[in-house]
Amino acid sequence: MIFHSLDFVVFFLITTVIYWRLPHRGQNVLLVAASYLFYGYVHPWFVALIVATTLTDYTVARLIESRPAQRRRWLAVSLTVNLGLLGFFKYFGFFVENVHAALAAVGWHVSMPVLHVVLPVGISFYTFQALAYTIDVYQGRLAACRNLIDFAAFVSLYPQLVAGPIERATHLLPQVEQRRAWSWPHAREATFLIAWGFFKKLVVADNVGLIADKVFSLAEPGFTVLWAGVFAFAIQIYADFSAYSDLARGLARWLGFDLVINFRHPYMATGPVDFWRRWHISLSTWFRDYVYIPLGGSRRGPTRALVNLWITFLVSGLWHGANWNYVLWGAWHGTLVTVSRLVTGRRRETPRSDAWAIVEPLRVLAMFVLTCIGWLIFRETDMHMLWRDLTLSPWDTTIGDRQIGGYLFLTAAAYSLPLWIHDIWSVYGTPERAAETSPAAGAWGGWPTMGRALLAGVALAAILVLRSRQSLDFIYFQF
Repeated sequence: MIFHSLDFVVFFLITTVIYWRLPHRGQNVLLVAASYLFYGYVHPWFVALIVATTLTDYTVARLIESRPAQRRRWLAVSLTVNLGLLGFFKYFGFFVENVHAALAAVGWHVSMPVLHVVLPVGISFYTFQALAYTIDVYQGRLAACRNLIDFAAFVSLYPQLVAGPIERATHLLPQVEQRRAWSWPHAREATFLIAWGFFKKLVVADNVGLIADKVFSLAEPGFTVLWAGVFAFAIQIYADFSAYSDLARGLARWLGFDLVINFRHPYMATGPVDFWRRWHISLSTWFRDYVYIPLGGSRRGPTRALVNLWITFLVSGLWHGANWNYVLWGAWHGTLVTVSRLVTGRRRETPRSDAWAIVEPLRVLAMFVLTCIGWLIFRETDMHMLWRDLTLSPWDTTIGDRQIGGYLFLTAAAYSLPLWIHDIWSVYGTPERAAETSPAAGAWGGWPTMGRALLAGVALAAILVLRSRQSLDFIYFQF
């Protein structure tokens, strides 16, 4: 069930009306039931996996708290079950394929088992969310949840179940456990987030996504056409994923929950480190807190810090998918952050000045180009095609290639213009608000209610007129 479907609209309206007529405990029971219905709508057996994860981490956390002498053993149980399920469903085929290739390379021709495993949607997200909860209980950051229904609602909350944001128990679980009251201001903000999210998905992401898909389906695109396609994909993945996060936050706000902000205008980043403070924040902070810091972080010297950094980026690349291009994508960003750290060290940002006003846009542009190179690696799953694309000469092009590439670039830029205006104004026009508000409210946060309602109406009208004729799935559903 996807957000931009009639089935989901009916589902959400019915459950929301019933939800606000129930007492607190009834609301949580309904949340669990609705979330399981939402998750198992296409493949009912998916529900068995999330139930297994929920029961495992609920039980293990209680045992960690009640039997501190055996806490390491119980944490190992949680790690084994969670990572075991994730590894089997997401990486089994990748593992078998690479083992088979390695054995064949040394002359051992072995018949390997072939299993056509369906990847459960959202398993990477809810596994990390549940696992972080158990680790937090183990480290004493919070007490184990006593109520199974509350914990099940925390793990399976359907607005953010499939593609995040990855919530921390310290933030979301107290909201599940506390009574929630209806608020018209929250409902208005939620509606604006939903309208902005639908605009980004249906008008921006889906239209430029068709351009990217067409370019990457070509056998040998020219240089200009290729990089127009990469630009289109860069817009698509940002608009698509941030749209899902806005929709998740808006839908959750209608139910009385405040989810974390997942994007802060990432293409306005001035460098690699700044980019990861802005892009998929809930995942980047997850890897920081549960991989990088446990490995030692920067506490054991600069060399070990870089090793830990590289491990973190390689693992984060593999998290996105069972293919070597995702590992290379992680390595690319690991390289960028490493070079940035070696060049800039730990010095603090200098205060903005007139000279900085000239230099900063150039840094933003340079970082966007480097990010686009990363998106080419991310998008191209065929290693031979990736090498061909990366080594394609800008001089090896034709007039027709330049004309078509220019047209595709301008088309993608036109569809994404509202997004660029919003992000640029949020960062440079309202710096005092941009850091504190959601991306949907960043540029328009100071507008009166009627102004924002009018803007939401314009967004909905644009959806009706400009939406893509072909609806595409959210990109991060595959992860």
